[in-house]
Amino acid sequence: MRSSNSRPSRPVLLLLLICFVTAVRAAAEKRRPGFLFTRTRGRCSPQFWSSRTELWPRMVPQRSTVSKVFGSRAYERYRYDLTLLEATARNDDVENAFARLVKESTAALLNSYARIGYPYTAWEVKTLLIRGLVSEKAAAVQAQHFHEANQACN
Repeated sequence: MRSSNSRPSRPVLLLLLICFVTAVRAAAEKRRPGFLFTRTRGRCSPQFWSSRTELWPRMVPQRSTVSKVFGSRAYERYRYDLTLLEATARNDDVENAFARLVKESTAALLNSYARIGYPYTAWEVKTLLIRGLVSEKAAAVQAQHFHEANQACN
């Protein structure tokens, strides 16, 4: 006969191990986002900055206007009261190169202050936005450059 102090048999230990692994997997799956479609928003994209999930750099408060931050050339192109927060949240940038430029350059400016190793300095972002205002083609090219830098950033 077996004594009451005997160790559990291997099948019982195996069953307990399988139950534990199954419980851990189920808990991990509950933390995952939906399986059909998940939209990732990088930490440097305009959508990220417009979501307000991170504090904005003190140098550029959300209520600052595009014209005050980027200068008089931006004042001529955009509304005088367009805020940086509104610029990052724009959704009219698909066909409008100037709208895309202000959206991506605002995110680039925020990234230049908030992200170590971002490829542009704040001064470069401001200068390149002004250069991009020369023509629609220049705006589209510069917006694409900022977009690529914003997407590659962490």
